[in-house]
Amino acid sequence: MSYQYDFKKTSINVIANFDSLIDTLGVTKKEFHDALALPDNKKYTSFPISKSDGSKRTVYSPHKNIRRLQRRINRRIFNSKDYKKNGLISWPSYLYGSIPNDPRINDTLSASSELMIDNSKDYIACAKNHCGARAIMKMDISNFFDNIHENQVFTIFKKLLKFPDEVSKALTSICCFQGSVIQGALTSSYIASAVLFEVEAQTVIRLRRKKLVYTRLVDDITISSKDLSYDFSFAQNIVEEMLNLLDLPINRSKTSFSYCSTDELLVHGLRINYKEPRLPSTEVSRIRASVKNLEKLAEDASYRISRDYRKSFNRCLGRVNKLGRLGHKQHTSLLSRVNKIQPLPSEYDIKRTIKFIVKLEGWHPSHYEDYWYRRCFNKAQSELNILQRTFDKTAKSLRIRLRKISPPLEDDL
Repeated sequence: MSYQYDFKKTSINVIANFDSLIDTLGVTKKEFHDALALPDNKKYTSFPISKSDGSKRTVYSPHKNIRRLQRRINRRIFNSKDYKKNGLISWPSYLYGSIPNDPRINDTLSASSELMIDNSKDYIACAKNHCGARAIMKMDISNFFDNIHENQVFTIFKKLLKFPDEVSKALTSICCFQGSVIQGALTSSYIASAVLFEVEAQTVIRLRRKKLVYTRLVDDITISSKDLSYDFSFAQNIVEEMLNLLDLPINRSKTSFSYCSTDELLVHGLRINYKEPRLPSTEVSRIRASVKNLEKLAEDASYRISRDYRKSFNRCLGRVNKLGRLGHKQHTSLLSRVNKIQPLPSEYDIKRTIKFIVKLEGWHPSHYEDYWYRRCFNKAQSELNILQRTFDKTAKSLRIRLRKISPPLEDDL
């Protein structure tokens, strides 16, 4: 399997009409229309979050009925679990972010093939493409989601997925709000990844002719060269031309150029001066320090059973696991140290967990398909995992009760 430039519809399955769409999503017509009939102030709840530069961004949380439909669009159209048989989109090799890993990528390649690539699609796999580069240009699409118009979303369903107008309009109405894609809708990342499907491949081909490497992680575009003194003017111009075709503006304040003679080359926060991406040495030092700090906190037995300690533990564990994803030599030793000081439960946690399970028993079965029910159920499971470290028998008996009120399998949602 060679480097893939184009988006491809990989299944012959067709959602031929609205009835077929309803069947695919596993809902009733009433449920679909009821979700659309919600007033705008009910469809989404807005709230501000802080960005890394200190400014604010408005994010929207969808109503449970909208969320349910968007989740099923993701799982049954954009990212089918049974990807080899039913996946509807095969994504280009240069795209990364919230798109599915492709288990087929390496199936037909020998281990010695130059085309063998990591089949994961996270920021680490993205940065790996640029390892060994000596010059980098970074570009950012300004307010990406807000600038994706519903007409462009319709085009994705109509032209890329080959759905009829009736189906494409229905899906667009669930994925958009007030005429555009929004931050917070579950389908937004998939749509953002696909929105350039008609023009991006040709841009990448033109750049590869110049021996440049192009990747896009949602709205972050990175182009690299092995040439230490490379002039990116041509590359910048054709990327801007591509984005202008879809009325997607560039955030010029974030366009940057780096050269290994003057800078440590970073892509998505990782050093790419080596054969594999690496964390900056300062970040590794901070991770070691966070482990040492956690060990000091664990010396206080009363604090180790606190909720605050659990938060500190989870943050530290996440940072240590990042080392594992990068194959860092210190990962095993640091992970061993962290696992020795896992959070411990208190007598209060038993009472708290029992109350949690009693609530779930009261909500079941009328709400067991709801998104928030699954979140509460998963939280109860997490509590039991901690509880069993000290109160094993109690945890086992409570787990039996919890299993009786399990939500449906993920594929059934």
